Amino acid sequence: MNILSIQSWVSYGHVGNAAAVFPMQRLGAEVWAVNTVQFSNHTGYGAWRGSVTPPETIRELVLGIEERGVLPRCDALLSGYLGDPLVAEAVLDARSRLAAANRHALYCADPVIGDEDRGIYVRPGIAELMRERIVPAADILTPNLFELRHLTGLPCGTLTEVKAAVASLQARGPRRVLVTSLRTEETPADALDMLAAEGESFYRLRAPLLPIAVNGAGDAVAALFLVHCLKTGSAAAALGAAGSAVFGVLKRTHELGQGEIALIAAQEELVRPGTVFQPESV
Repeated sequence: MNILSIQSWVSYGHVGNAAAVFPMQRLGAEVWAVNTVQFSNHTGYGAWRGSVTPPETIRELVLGIEERGVLPRCDALLSGYLGDPLVAEAVLDARSRLAAANRHALYCADPVIGDEDRGIYVRPGIAELMRERIVPAADILTPNLFELRHLTGLPCGTLTEVKAAVASLQARGPRRVLVTSLRTEETPADALDMLAAEGESFYRLRAPLLPIAVNGAGDAVAALFLVHCLKTGSAAAALGAAGSAVFGVLKRTHELGQGEIALIAAQEELVRPGTVFQPESV
């Protein structure tokens, strides 16, 4: 399979394309990466060096790929953090070009807006653009719980409320939605849930809560979920495979005591997870 991935890049650590490309390649995908930034490290360190890719350069790179005549063989577009509204427009342009070349190609959008700890951390206008432009264009959407609440304006304290919020997103475009990190009133204190929706069906994967918080896990799980959706055509199967893999990677990261997600050291978990979790229909 061939996947066009338009995301940020860091030289040290794993976020954006640096978290998504290798897992997809490890699963056998050919990845055409377009980097929206080239930074030394992720911005959570408080200091970094590098530069932002001009939106016109992103468009030029996609156009260059299109001119090779390969877009009809591209199976999916994956996007993540969009630092500027003009970058988002470049991604949407890539989506239009891909759809024209291959009507079966999927667009998987990780609608990065913020999280429970930090709130909204994207630039003004991005959250609204995600809600108004990216959501309707996506076939697959992978928000965290904070982003689900922000995109829908709906309460998400119970599983029933989360399902209603996800259904409201599906009504606006994406056929499949993956809530990448989920804690509701029904979630045990020592567990963390993920929820996938496909049509009117919902599937929950519950795994032990690990005492670790690292950047890039959401980027990796979105990439894994996309690849397994392409492979299996099933949101439930993709949830089980992606959730089991990312748990194994995070468990290994915790064991190593690393501050960055251990994608390389734990790469076998990407293809053969040591612990396999089975989703349940909810």
